[in-house]
Amino acid sequence: MYTDLALYIDGDWKSGGGRKGEDVLNPATGKVLGHLPHASTSDLDQALQAASKGLTVWRATSAYDRAKVLRKAAALVRERADNIARMMTLEQGKVLAESRGEVLVTADIIEWFAEEGRRSYGRIVPGRIKGVRQLVVQEPVGVVAAFTPWNFPTLTPARKIGASLAAGCAIILKASEETPGSCVELVRCFIEAGLPVGVLNLVFGVPAEVSEHLLASDVVRKVSFTGSVPVGKHLAVLAAKAMKRATMELGGHSPVVVFADADPEKTADTIAAFKYRNAGQVCISPTRFFVQEPVYDRFLKRFTEFANGIKLGDGLESGVTMGPLANARRLDAMEAIVNDSKSRGATIVTGGKRRGNQGYFFEPTVVTNIPDDSKLMTEEPFGPIAPVVAFKTFDEVVARANSLKFGLAAYAFTSSTQTANALGDVLDAGMVGVNSVAISTPETPFGGVKDSGYGHEGGMEGLEAYMVRKFISQG
Repeated sequence: MYTDLALYIDGDWKSGGGRKGEDVLNPATGKVLGHLPHASTSDLDQALQAASKGLTVWRATSAYDRAKVLRKAAALVRERADNIARMMTLEQGKVLAESRGEVLVTADIIEWFAEEGRRSYGRIVPGRIKGVRQLVVQEPVGVVAAFTPWNFPTLTPARKIGASLAAGCAIILKASEETPGSCVELVRCFIEAGLPVGVLNLVFGVPAEVSEHLLASDVVRKVSFTGSVPVGKHLAVLAAKAMKRATMELGGHSPVVVFADADPEKTADTIAAFKYRNAGQVCISPTRFFVQEPVYDRFLKRFTEFANGIKLGDGLESGVTMGPLANARRLDAMEAIVNDSKSRGATIVTGGKRRGNQGYFFEPTVVTNIPDDSKLMTEEPFGPIAPVVAFKTFDEVVARANSLKFGLAAYAFTSSTQTANALGDVLDAGMVGVNSVAISTPETPFGGVKDSGYGHEGGMEGLEAYMVRKFISQG
């Protein structure tokens, strides 16, 4: 069963009432799951007023009591994991096991911020004059406007909600209109955990209209956005005009460097599984594969075998290991990438086309002989297409890996400690995984450099992003 879709504003669920809206589709079938109402201008104004009132209550609540609410919400998420996961697969397409894994990590994120919020300490700085006490205290930044995409419908909202609430902020969340049900159920968990009215508000609508209305308000003091580089840059300009704090987690195009001293088969198994997770619709998905010449053929063979072994289908069906793309736009994007690759002399080793005529299925694809200035090698594919190219030397591959304007994630595989240390120093990315793909956990900072954004989510840095420091000198 799919959930009843509604806005959540000032303690009330709102739908109907002549509001505009849109249908939510199942990407595996193209069938309608439900109808989502859009927030009107008056709805957004009510959300701003509610958040302002909620902030007054929540920031005065002790970190100890805030943590109790967050822990209860996390417990409810775990209790309802199976139901939320099924809903996520229906509306987003990822296989059920991945959906359930996301929901459980969502609970971990909320719980981690519950505990970290209790440790947001200030400090005392010794005064220069006897009798002077110098205090540095941390306070919530204020009302947060947060915007999340469709590829991780509960995990990404949880990062923003968890950090905001742990810091003592109120939040207005605009989640994705394409995957609203999962987030509706996530918000229910916070409500039933005892969160005061107005502290958390959930809205949907035309993204540009919602963001511009919220960011124009003096009520909002912090913006947190996860999404594309162009939209992030636009929102960053709007935030800067009003001196609002901002966290921008934008797109990437993650290089993978495989050295000749790595085990090519083991590496291929590890990184291919990570590549085709959520059909490649992951901002930190490995997307440019550079393999040193001595092991290139072995790596390519094993990687291709892995791609060919993927069972494509409805994520709710048993045995399926990759679901559909999330929407028709992604299908068009994949076809454009393949056509550009072919026009530039690339070889489609496997895949390369849509599967079936129902739903948004695209085959796991491997491409070789592709030039570095092609669309696939310069634009984030955000889908199940993997370019695999060869390299000769360390300096050459570093230059190629760092050549783009993106800098979110990077990966490398080597058995040399010296090479591993050197790569950690020279790769231009906010997160680097060496012989590991575990670069996103609740307790570690998540963020990029260059056009991939600024600021962090996760870790103590993720909590600090929602707080301001105040210096108090007492004579």
